[in-house]
Amino acid sequence: MTIGIEALNAYVGRARVGVRELFAHRGLEPARFDNLMMDEKSVSLPCEDAVTNAVNAAKPLVDALDERARDGIELLVVGTESGLDFGKPLSTYVHEHLGLSRRCRSFEVKHACYGGTAALRSAAGILEGSPSPGARALVVAADAPSSASHGTMWEPSEGHGAVAMLLGPDARLLRLDPGAAGFHTYEVMDTARPSADVEIVDPDLSLLAYLTCLQESFAHYAERVSGADLRTTFAQLMFHTPFAGMVKGAHRTLLRRTLRLSGAEIDADYRDRVEASLAYPRRVGNLFGASLYLALCSVVETTPSDAARRVGLFSYGSGCASEFYSGIVPANARAAHGGAPVGAALDERRELTMAEYDRLGKTGEARTFGVREARFDPDDYTDVYASHLDGRGLLVLDQIKDFHRSYRWT
Repeated sequence: MTIGIEALNAYVGRARVGVRELFAHRGLEPARFDNLMMDEKSVSLPCEDAVTNAVNAAKPLVDALDERARDGIELLVVGTESGLDFGKPLSTYVHEHLGLSRRCRSFEVKHACYGGTAALRSAAGILEGSPSPGARALVVAADAPSSASHGTMWEPSEGHGAVAMLLGPDARLLRLDPGAAGFHTYEVMDTARPSADVEIVDPDLSLLAYLTCLQESFAHYAERVSGADLRTTFAQLMFHTPFAGMVKGAHRTLLRRTLRLSGAEIDADYRDRVEASLAYPRRVGNLFGASLYLALCSVVETTPSDAARRVGLFSYGSGCASEFYSGIVPANARAAHGGAPVGAALDERRELTMAEYDRLGKTGEARTFGVREARFDPDDYTDVYASHLDGRGLLVLDQIKDFHRSYRWT
């Protein structure tokens, strides 16, 4: 039985700011703006956290299933680096608010931005060993940025949202190539979140680790997959996307080192096989563990095809771990995309002024790890709440009482 992604959906938030405007507002070095290759980013509202992002991404997938298929979801895995407790996983809240069967495994995995792929691979392996032919797994990569990055060069790139994937044998969106994966891992302190209000980033070290892992994980893939050729095996390539400029640079470095291509050849390859994956990440920002899968959404939606195509995917997580793997996107995969088109959801977000953005950002720490008591009243952002959340059937954070989080539907 070949397991893969049967349906896919992204939640990209309800608010946004322009990255150029944010650069000017923060007084950041203008020369570095072009290197980001970002247009705008999604913004967290005070009543949104990693749980609400996960549920709002997954709910359209679950709602599209009949009762028997919903009961067939016997595994829920959430990949996140925005955990809310040392013991209690996000998946317990997600399971509850999606109304899944209680005959279900549930757990959370963590490895920085590799977490989404770790969740996907864990779920696929468990499903392959299931005795039930109708078994499905729900995998969600969900995070929520902290306010620790405000005023830094990382702030313009950090987005908000989640991507949910329904896994099973009817892989109408991505059929995983069995055994076709290469790995590379070693200990490095390139980024870390040692506490709720501290975010450590060494940008030069992180870039070096990312590039090393890309080259070495593909080399491992090529050793394990007979005849694999970086230039001809894959119709399209997708990479973990902290920001689009990093992907473009990584693609250039990989092709120059591996294939010794000219600059013109590399530029043409980028346009043909990589650029489409960045259409949505350029408008959302870094979704951490979900960023690779937002790139997959981007490819499926913006380059529909009536022919099956093999794609290569590179996942990286600081600290570090990486994986290069492949799969087949079947013909007409766009029809398997769950929920509303991501492009339409991006267009629908409320554009915030810089004053609104700063005001909302100050309330963000009330929803992070370790908060014991808090209420989330939308009075401070009534206009945004009324126009883009109220009446939309989305999950929002209502209160925290003795560390336990309560949510409600808008």
